[in-house]
This record gives sequence, structure tokens and C-alpha cells, in this order.
Amino acid sequence: MTKSWLNLEGKTAIVTGGASGIGKSVAQEFLNNGANVVVCDMNPNQPEMCLQDNCGKMLYVNTDVTSISSVKEMVSKAKENFGKIDILVNNAGINIPRLLVDPKDANGKYELDEKVFDKIVNVNIKGVFFCTQEVGREMVKEGSGVIINMSSESGLEGSEGQSIYAATKNAVNSFTRSWSKELGKQGVRVIGVAPGILEATGLRTIEYETALAYTRGITVDDLRAGYSKTSTTPLGRSGKLAEVADLVCYLGSERASYIHGVTYNIAGGKTRG
Repeated sequence: MTKSWLNLEGKTAIVTGGASGIGKSVAQEFLNNGANVVVCDMNPNQPEMCLQDNCGKMLYVNTDVTSISSVKEMVSKAKENFGKIDILVNNAGINIPRLLVDPKDANGKYELDEKVFDKIVNVNIKGVFFCTQEVGREMVKEGSGVIINMSSESGLEGSEGQSIYAATKNAVNSFTRSWSKELGKQGVRVIGVAPGILEATGLRTIEYETALAYTRGITVDDLRAGYSKTSTTPLGRSGKLAEVADLVCYLGSERASYIHGVTYNIAGGKTRG
């Protein structure tokens, strides 16, 4: 096999939340570059991937990242099928828009409660911790590896109606900085990626849009119209899933061997100002 510029052929990448959205795009790009990919997701059905002759191999493992036993089983299957684990992409995440205080409906449907708080925190923080610790143990034994944490622009900027989601993503940014100081000494790189507004995916459901629109005091149509506004994005458009995937694959390769402990904002230069 002819080596590509990224030299990912034969590497093994684990991508959590890999059945749809950013995760699926990332998994596909790793496959396109010849890497073997363990796609993890709660979806019981294996996602359809384009597997050309020169692609890597894919293993789908139904995984609950909030369950340490499920994560351990996933890592065991990854090792059994592919041996060494080279890359972990902590992409699994959940976002449930809620207001801290709803002046129109105290304790109502769209006001934050403990159940929603715990669900978001468990997936976005505990899930990242469980996966990184379990895979990190394997990488430390080998003295090499790359861990890529999927954050969000909202983790850097905050987000109206999405305070818990934004807080968890800022926690992920702190994980990236702290774990890089610990694991770098063992030859393991840790990097974050923080996407901004991206093209629509199946994850942008009517339930999500209705909740987010309510928290911002606008209609769903207003919300959707806002996706296409580019006044705060110098590049003048939303991002593409493939652009995030390209960055992740680069960061996971040896071409990025001196990049460590930082979070890349991939948002077209977007700011809140």
C-alpha cells in the first residue's frame, strides 16, 4: 500500500459517538486514510460507511460511554481486533437546551433541572474521563498515542440556553490542558478541537431546535434563519463536517507530532463581537 501524506495506514483510531454527525465524518476520513477505526455509539444499528479497497477496516461496538464496564468491553474488543490503539477521539456528546431560570414558566419544561444536568454532565464529562483513562492506560504502556477531545466554540464563548453544555465543553478544554501535562511525559499527545456553527446534520432535531428557540425567545424559523447569517463569521459561511474531520485526522497523525495541550477553534474566525 502506498503511504499517504498523513501516514495513517495501519493505525487504529477509536471514535466515540461515531454513528452520526461529526463523529461519523471523522471515522470516515480515518478510514479513507487507511486507518482501522473502532466506531462507538449508543445506536444499536451500525452506520453505513464507504469502504473502498484501499480503506482501513471498521469495527462497530455499541458503547455507553457513561458506563465503565461498557467502555472496558469496547477497549477489549478494539485490542482483540486491531492490537495497539493509536488514536482516541472523544466525540460522544449530548446537548439539551435549557434556561437556568425561566421567568415565563418556573420549573417548567425548558428550565434546567437535575435530571437534565446529570444527563449532560455524565455523557460530556464522565464519558470523556472513562474513555480517556481506559485507553490512556494502553497508550502509556506503549509510550505513544494521541487523544483528541471534541469541544465546542460554546465552551470558549458560552451560549445562551446551553449553559450546561457550554460548561461541560469548557471542562473538556481543561481536561485537554491538564492531561497533556500528565500524559505528555509518557509520550501521549492530548489535543482539543472546538467547532463552531456547522452544516446541518440529523442531530439537529425539531425537539432540539424547539427547545433552543424557546430559550432564546425566538421561533424555530428565526433560529434556522440565524444559522445562515454570517455577520460574525469572517469566512462568510457555516463549516463543513469534512473540514472538522480533516483537522482531526491531521492532529492524529505524526505530521502534528509537536502539537500538544491546546484546543483548536475551527469556526471560520467567528467571534461573539
